[in-house]
Amino acid sequence: MDMQALLQQAQQMQQQLLEAQQQLDEAQVEGTSGGGLVKVTVNGRGQVEDITIDPSTIDAGDTSETAQTIADLVLAAIRDAETSVEELQQEKMGPLAEGLGGMPGGGGMPGLPGF
Repeated sequence: MDMQALLQQAQQMQQQLLEAQQQLDEAQVEGTSGGGLVKVTVNGRGQVEDITIDPSTIDAGDTSETAQTIADLVLAAIRDAETSVEELQQEKMGPLAEGLGGMPGGGGMPGLPGF
């Protein structure tokens, strides 16, 4: 086994990992619910950055029902965004995880499922 080549491969993978993490930090993903009445924007790491609620969602005559409806719509929009983030993370990080499993001398990284 050529240790220099192995070290170079590890450094290259580390650089690719850093680049993928940077792309996730900069990514913006939107989740929606209620036909667009609620929109949630999250970054590529899944952190909520913005929530927009269409004013037509609010019924001033029934505030209790409106509050529950809005809560349900926000939750659904967040879940929609989470699904999109998971897909984005798999797209960016998946190839790197596969590469780690294929490194010479190792069948993955102990303690890290999928690596």
